[in-house]
Parts: sequence; structure tokens; C-alpha cells
Amino acid sequence: MLKPSFGTLVPVASAAEAARASCTLIVDAISAALSERPYACIALSGGSSPLATYRLLAEQHLEWSRIHVFWVDERAVPPDHERSNYFQARRALLEPAQIPEGNIHSMAWACHNVDLEVAAKRYESTLRQIVKPGRESDIPRFDLQVLGLGTDGHTASMFPGDATHTLTDQLVAAVPAAVGREARLTLTAPVITHAATTLAIITGADKREALHRVWASSGTLDETPARIINNVQGATFWVVDNAARQDDPPSLTES
Repeated sequence: MLKPSFGTLVPVASAAEAARASCTLIVDAISAALSERPYACIALSGGSSPLATYRLLAEQHLEWSRIHVFWVDERAVPPDHERSNYFQARRALLEPAQIPEGNIHSMAWACHNVDLEVAAKRYESTLRQIVKPGRESDIPRFDLQVLGLGTDGHTASMFPGDATHTLTDQLVAAVPAAVGREARLTLTAPVITHAATTLAIITGADKREALHRVWASSGTLDETPARIINNVQGATFWVVDNAARQDDPPSLTES
């Protein structure tokens, strides 16, 4: 049975349990950050896997006035579009939790009716203004980031065969449209690997093969960009349900 080469595996039986475990980990990470600093900064991913987690998170008694919300990536669609990560998070978390508008830093609004290269620079500027860097560099350091895994092995909007994962001179990149997908904005490797806490939520049998490649001892970022999660410097938690774990016994308990 493959295990993550970096981080902590949090095995759960179902997607519903993944949401509960993920919510607990997010609350712990935010609470720890707020105990040390005036405010915390988190970065959310889109997709279906984290939405149940966001709904549970909206029910928690967090000091949202002290929490700034960013996005890991976003499709270049209007902010009220069904495929907008911001729109989905707004329904699941932002509105139910009554997060102050001034604390919401949406990529969707950053790239609305604006050239994506301009939007990338604008969002990077916002990151640098609000998200404090770590001690060892000037790269903004999120207290928590939520990442997912695509069936093709992508994470954020870094896709197999693209060169986005190689970028080191910018914190936010414009990703051109391709067959079957919209143009995007995405955080780049320097920011993603610098996060204090990373939560990878992976559920469903359709993720098995991709997860196997992420955790394999050999492989490349070009083939499987999600392998970048193995390079994150901070604490990493892999919340994975039974359906997504290859050759993993259902009796495996949470570690």
C-alpha cells in the first residue's frame, strides 16, 4: 500500500467523514494562527470535494473578522457563474458564515473583464500586501491552504504537460484555455510549497490512479503536477477516503 512520502495520512471511510475530518483540521490551523497573530490567511480550492467541508466550516464559531480568504485558483468566468470557485464557495461558506466582504479576496473579481496577465499581477500585489511572508523568505505564507487532486493528476490549475509548475518568478500565473477547460488564474509553486499547513482532500474511486502517481517513488511534475504537494515545507495532511485509496483496507484507522 502506498503512503504519502511527506505529511500525515488521515484515512477516512467516506466522503462525509472526509468533510468532518477536514473541517476539524482547518479549524485547528486557523485557531493556532489566530493565537499568534492579529489575523489569519487561508487559500481555498474549488471542485466538488471541499464543498461539504466548507458547509461544515460555516457552522463553526470562528472569528471571521480576523480571517482573510483567498483562492488557490479560479476559472476565468464571471463571479456569478456556476463554474466559478468563488461562486461555489460563496454559497457554501462565505454567505452562511457572514464573512466580511473586506476579508474576501476573490480571483474571480480580480480577473473579471480584465486581461488575465494583468489580473495575475493584481492578485500577486494583493497577496504581498495582506499575506505576511515566512521568516526565511519574502514569499507570502498562508496559514492554511486547501488543495485537491484532479483525475488527470493536476492540483490548483497546474495541468499535466503545462509549464506552470516550473514558474518561480511570479506568485500568480495566468493559465491559457485548452481543449475542455477555461483559462485560469493559479497560485504558483513558490506560494503553494511555502504554506504553513496544507490540507489535501481526496475522495472518490476516480482519484485512485492519480493518487497512486502522486505518492509513487518515481514520476515527474510534468506528468503529475500534484506531486508538488510532496514538496510543501509546512505540515501536510492527506484526508483520503476508502474509495480513493488503492489497496487500502477499510479497517485502516485514522493516524
